[in-house]
Amino acid sequence: MRKFTEAVVNFVKREDGPTAVEYAVMLALIIVVCLAAITTLGQNANSTFSGVGNAIGSASS
Repeated sequence: MRKFTEAVVNFVKREDGPTAVEYAVMLALIIVVCLAAITTLGQNANSTFSGVGNAIGSASS
């Protein structure tokens, strides 16, 4: 257990830990923005295709 504690302390002191955390936070934010953009684009595409499908369906009747 002592070796593990020393390893954690050394990891934090080397500043690799904070850098890794910063990159993880940035990656998480990028993923959230991408998911939001994809969801919005998907909903817009769905409404567009539904509108076109309804227009074609009413024109063929």
